[in-house]
Amino acid sequence: MNWNEFATHAKDVADWGADYHKTIRDRPVRAQTAPGDVAAQLPDSPPENGTDMTNIMADFEKVVMPGITHWQHPRFFAYFNSNAAPASVLAEFVASIIAPQCMLWQTSPAATEMETKMMDWLRQGLGLPAGYQGVIQDSASSATLAAVLTMRERALNWQGNVQGLSGQPKLRIYCSDQVHTSVDRAIWVAGIGQDNLVKIRSTGDLRGMDPIALQDAINRDREAGFVPAGIIAATGATGMGACDDIEAVANIAEAENLFSHLDAAWAGTAMICPEFRTLWKGAERFDSIVFNPHKWLGAQFDCAAHFLRNPDLLRQTLAIQPEYLKTHAQGDIIDYSEWSIPLGRRFRALKLWFLMRSYGMEGLRSRIRNHVAWSQALCERLRALPDFEIVTDPILSLWTFKVKGASDDETQELVEAINSDGRIYLTQTLVDGVKVIRFTAGQFDCEERDFDTAYETIIEIAKG
Repeated sequence: MNWNEFATHAKDVADWGADYHKTIRDRPVRAQTAPGDVAAQLPDSPPENGTDMTNIMADFEKVVMPGITHWQHPRFFAYFNSNAAPASVLAEFVASIIAPQCMLWQTSPAATEMETKMMDWLRQGLGLPAGYQGVIQDSASSATLAAVLTMRERALNWQGNVQGLSGQPKLRIYCSDQVHTSVDRAIWVAGIGQDNLVKIRSTGDLRGMDPIALQDAINRDREAGFVPAGIIAATGATGMGACDDIEAVANIAEAENLFSHLDAAWAGTAMICPEFRTLWKGAERFDSIVFNPHKWLGAQFDCAAHFLRNPDLLRQTLAIQPEYLKTHAQGDIIDYSEWSIPLGRRFRALKLWFLMRSYGMEGLRSRIRNHVAWSQALCERLRALPDFEIVTDPILSLWTFKVKGASDDETQELVEAINSDGRIYLTQTLVDGVKVIRFTAGQFDCEERDFDTAYETIIEIAKG
């Protein structure tokens, strides 16, 4: 393909993309293929000769699309949405065309300087104080790993990277029993070990970690010769939306001189609405905060906003500068590769610029407020029915339910029946060891009518 052909096919793909989104409600939300269906249609060996793009697109429709679960479907109510607002899609298209590698200021000054500015726009939108600086990571998992590595190095007086962990004192990191498994994985990758991740019991309607139990665990570990290194708190954890008492955790972290990280991967987006900030009151006291604009704000995956009260701690943990990576320039510059685990970096700030300029902060707030209001109204409609039980009340747009008296197997059967129907997509989770159905809303273009469809589908299939 040459660039003249590219222009023709790019216009065709743009038309295809617009039509896909305009007609997406006509498709089943979850892929309806069986394991192996797609692979069976792909040749075992690569082609020796090129194929016209028209034929490739035809095969794409035939082979690929039946095996796609439509994350942009307005009735995708299963996992936290991975959104793709039109403005963000255009930004990704442009970024893919120019294809910069943005690891250093000098490798793309515009990308670095826009990232600094966009992260400050987000900081202002969230109401965080001016002292925070931000970096765009690929995901909250990477931001959490970066925070755990910083906890490790800080607690070991910056000797872990130099000497290794053998012979070093055993570190302890604390979190609730509701956190995402990315925390466990970060502990593994950082070499701290699963046994040294202390999970504190959660309590109350918000399933926050018990501050008294947290303090007791730290005291016991110090007495036993362990070295407490950090605390990871959550606002809007994945299972049922658990929210820790952020101020109570901050009090303990400060008193114990522990590095604190707040995982608000999903719920952080809602903090652009001042009325929802009670869920993370005290967040401005944390050393590290992450949320994913690709989950609810409308940005294309991948895009995680990682805020740091003192970026020097992260740079001291991750920065490494061989001569070929040194930037020789006048004035203050930032090389964001020193703030991230990968050296290579994509131009992610562009989609935030397109997104915030296209919709404005008030336009984005309106969407969040609608999702919360429509989801909570659906919850109340089901609560009013005698056959349903609301297991956990809404935290923003996330809540859980089940048919009264249903066993775990029966609940799973209902989830599968709903998803096989195709009109909506839900998933299951465990609450206090009991299997329940999880409902969350956040698709960028969903409308109130999609929640009506969800209500009708749930009660119709539950009644059999």
